Amino acid sequence: MSPDLAVDTMGTPEAVLFWVCGILAVAGALGLILSRKAVHSALWTALTMINLAIMYVAHSAPFLGMVQVVVYTGAVMMLFLFVLMVVGVDASDSLIETLKGQRIAALALGIALVAVLVASVGTALVQAGSIGLAGVNSVDGGNVQGVARLIFTDYLVAFEITSALLITAALGAMVLAHRERWKAVLTQPERSRLRFRTPGHPGTQPNPGVYARHNAVDTPALLPDGTPAMESIPGPLQARADARPVDHADVEQVRELSQGRQIEGGEDR
Repeated sequence: MSPDLAVDTMGTPEAVLFWVCGILAVAGALGLILSRKAVHSALWTALTMINLAIMYVAHSAPFLGMVQVVVYTGAVMMLFLFVLMVVGVDASDSLIETLKGQRIAALALGIALVAVLVASVGTALVQAGSIGLAGVNSVDGGNVQGVARLIFTDYLVAFEITSALLITAALGAMVLAHRERWKAVLTQPERSRLRFRTPGHPGTQPNPGVYARHNAVDTPALLPDGTPAMESIPGPLQARADARPVDHADVEQVRELSQGRQIEGGEDR
């Protein structure tokens, strides 16, 4: 199909769908590249894949659209996102080049991929006698049948090589993510003895908010001698300096009450 004919046959709904999904897909691709965190990059990639699936369905390729959503967005990308959220990737880790020359190789392969895509799209647009996607689907009786015929006939070798590469990549990721234990795992009695031998609080830390006049997570607990235990405050609250200061007058009043004194009259009970 020639470009002029494609423009003439594109109606208003198709044009609106193309521009909306195209802009969102490009925005997701830019977010993938410009995001500083790997989790955000994965989410931006999912946005691009979903919009590509919508355009596949709108252009008479429902099988490709469903595969894009179910396999790539629903399985592959969500698996990547789950692994990133569980394992965690620090921003400084992505700047360390574990393999020498991998950035130069990635840049060269990226440029080659862009050149192949531009050549393929340009050839499809200028080639005479193109019948369009609807004509191709009618030859085999549908989009699913046409894709199946191409995969298992003309592109069978490429399909099998891609499958082997995916399996190899999965095994390589497992090998790289595996961490050997340099020391034996401590047993529960060994952990208990180590906790009492090391300096610090050997027992269980008091819970936050254990205070006579407050019941909030930002209020430190009171030790048996009446002093506040700042270790009972959660780490994020301590980092933000959101811990509530304890009123020393209240602490003294609690100490007097614990000793059996009467506060109002100042006399012993």
